[in-house]
Formats: sequence, C-alpha cells, structure tokens
Amino acid sequence: MSDTEVTWLTQEAYDRLKGELDEMIENRPVIAAEINARREEGDLRENGGYHAAREEQGKQEARIRQLQELLRVAKVGEAPTVTGVAAPGMVLTVRYDGDDETEEFLLATREEGAHGALEVYSPSSPLGKALLGAKEGEARQYELPNGSTMKVTLIKAVPYAG
Repeated sequence: MSDTEVTWLTQEAYDRLKGELDEMIENRPVIAAEINARREEGDLRENGGYHAAREEQGKQEARIRQLQELLRVAKVGEAPTVTGVAAPGMVLTVRYDGDDETEEFLLATREEGAHGALEVYSPSSPLGKALLGAKEGEARQYELPNGSTMKVTLIKAVPYAG
C-alpha cells in the first residue's frame, strides 16, 4: 500500500481488526515456544512438526504486517449517509452494457466487507476506480484484464448497513 492509499473503515471494523492484530502479537511467544519444542525433537530435515510451526509463524508474521499497514492508513468514520453517489462504503447496483441483469456489490476493502454476504469490490480495482464519484444513471468505462473496455451504468448507490 502506498502512503496516499487510504482505507475507509467503520469504527466496528477497525476495532475488530485491531483486536485480531493484538491477539496475534500476544500469540507470538506461543508460536516461538512451539518452534523451540519441535526443534528439540531432533533432526530438522525430517521434522515435519518443526517445518509446519515455522510455516505457521511466517503466515502469522505476514498477517501482522498486513494488519499494521492497513490500520496505519485507515480512515475511521461512519458509513456514508448520502445516497446516489458511488463512494467507499456504498452498496452499488450496476448494469453492464449489453446485459439485462443488474449486479449488486459493496464498494470497500476486503477487510471491511469480509463478514457480509455481498460481493466486495475494492475502490482501487479497475471497476471501483471507474465508478468512484459516479451518480445514479451515469455510465462509466473501465479496462478489462484482456485490454478491452467495458461500459457500466450505476443504477443505485446506498449506504452499506452491514
């Protein structure tokens, strides 16, 4: 994440992520003790328990770094209350050009929308970037991974009530 990238979080989501981070940091000595205990079992080349504990420590440290960075750049606030404009924290209903069906999703980070039933699209994704600031009824274009462009129309934008 760059210094200019801000992640919008509700106070509830911030508190939940901060709690997860604190718990993981508190758990560091437990993982270290597990590695030491497995190391005492003998030959490290044939010690599956030791390697599993080291791998778990690596995953945990990566998640700690991810959470620390996320919380460092997080902007804590209430969900938007203005309807009709695409912004982080809004549930967007869109229609893709040439499609009769609509799609509904939450425009937010994965961490923000991780506990809901809605699909989550990041504001920094190509679709998210294209829709940011769009008003209901407005059509925008964004580039697909294959290089072609897709036209999408914002049908509705309402605050997420997670």
